[in-house]
Amino acid sequence: MPNWNEVLNEIGEASRTSPIDFVRKKYLKQLHQHTGRNVIAYYSAFLQKSSPQAQALGMIRDDDKNGFMNVIHGMDATKGLDIILHTPGGDIAAVESLVAYLRAKFGTDIRAIVPQMAMSAGTMMACACNTIIMGKQSNLGPFDPQFGGIPAYGVLEEFEKAKTEILANPVAAHYWGMILQKYHPTFIGECEKAIVWAGKIVDEWLKTGMFSHLPPDQAASKANDIVTALNNHDATFAHARHIHIDQVRALGLNVVALEDDHQFQDLVLTVHHSYMHTLSNPLFVKAIENHEGIAMFWSTNDNS
Repeated sequence: MPNWNEVLNEIGEASRTSPIDFVRKKYLKQLHQHTGRNVIAYYSAFLQKSSPQAQALGMIRDDDKNGFMNVIHGMDATKGLDIILHTPGGDIAAVESLVAYLRAKFGTDIRAIVPQMAMSAGTMMACACNTIIMGKQSNLGPFDPQFGGIPAYGVLEEFEKAKTEILANPVAAHYWGMILQKYHPTFIGECEKAIVWAGKIVDEWLKTGMFSHLPPDQAASKANDIVTALNNHDATFAHARHIHIDQVRALGLNVVALEDDHQFQDLVLTVHHSYMHTLSNPLFVKAIENHEGIAMFWSTNDNS
């Protein structure tokens, strides 16, 4: 326990920053000390902020790499990386590039910690790690691609339904023509390519990361089963589907329960709660921060 002077120094340190920043940084540091690994928290305010601007800024974007470059600078990469993910997902190209950068720095010694939700492209990022740490309250989600909130699989299903009904009854062409005119001519091809693209990169990440210790044919089989399950609108029904730890395990992903280490669990959840409080600030929509308190925050003047 701290002595008189140490307590006084801690009070002085706390007075020089906001209480929420002080608490958040304190527990990020303690998490690093507990694991001996580098820690990066990657948080979006997607649950707190509903405006289009805030939602767009809170997604995984190319600009996020600047934040990761900032917090990784000076890290000892031999200690590996624990990345705490709380994100709704985002752009496939951005997450593909971001994973390439993280692997270039840390190899495959990366663990994903999901205190609550890592959806869509966030699930893709988790699949690029060698281990996914989840609690009973944690969720991953399908990563079937979206275009402006429109599921690519849904578009293809709609076109297939239109084709079937028109072949059965040509009069239906008038009805379907009004519905399908909302899509531009190349949209079907873009949807098909996005589905293949997302599946291909996750398949490769799983084979070269989480399952790299397995014989190639076994790794390929496991990766294919997982990609088929998570990149399949027919099986998951909705892009927002919440997939819990037992279901994630059943898919074959390498999952460790957060509850297995109670001190670790307490630290992770305290960090998580700290970010939930931080991101309730009307300005903040996203944060990337490491265990040394080096951070980049994205903000907006929109408080909705």
